[in-house]
Amino acid sequence: MIEKLTIDGFKSMLENALLRIKEREEEFSKLDAVLGDGDHGTAIVTAFTCVAKTARQGTEFKAMLGDMGMGVMLEVSGSTSTLLGAFFLGMSDHSGGTELTAAEVRKMFAGGLANVKQQTKALVGDKTMMDALIPAVEAIESCPSGDIKEILQAGAEAAQRGADATIAMKANFGRARNYGERSIGTADSGAMSWSCMLKAFAETLNN
Repeated sequence: MIEKLTIDGFKSMLENALLRIKEREEEFSKLDAVLGDGDHGTAIVTAFTCVAKTARQGTEFKAMLGDMGMGVMLEVSGSTSTLLGAFFLGMSDHSGGTELTAAEVRKMFAGGLANVKQQTKALVGDKTMMDALIPAVEAIESCPSGDIKEILQAGAEAAQRGADATIAMKANFGRARNYGERSIGTADSGAMSWSCMLKAFAETLNN
């Protein structure tokens, strides 16, 4: 049972996410090549490398998350870093101190999603990373457990279901929308990479 998420615990979550995303870099780029530029794997690894590097210097949640969000947006160009940066900046607005309770973790993730929604109009069903992020945060918010491990596991499972569901969807955003019906049958690379991140977060606390 994990009742408090420490800043060191969160840093470990970020390092594990970077590791897991790197492992699947080629997979994410191959998915993106079907409907986009084919560079999503490289983009998410570059962005998350910046995020993890900044986090290593952090001493408390609010400032660390703020630095992570601003840093990736300033240092890495592209929509991937913009959305990732918005996520961590939103988290920063709803966190503080050096450890978080289960209720505070729920608020932090909800804040992250709220800020991402300021950057994109994509919703569930549009075949984007939001198909993973929205269900994940909704599951995190609705999980009644006081165990942070269980809360993040609920989010990870919802994210994976959402990402898998993009296979049957027609793309409504980005270059992929130009493919129309031909976009059906391939998972969205962004949904897959964000679900990988959320799975890695939960996995860290299970070890």
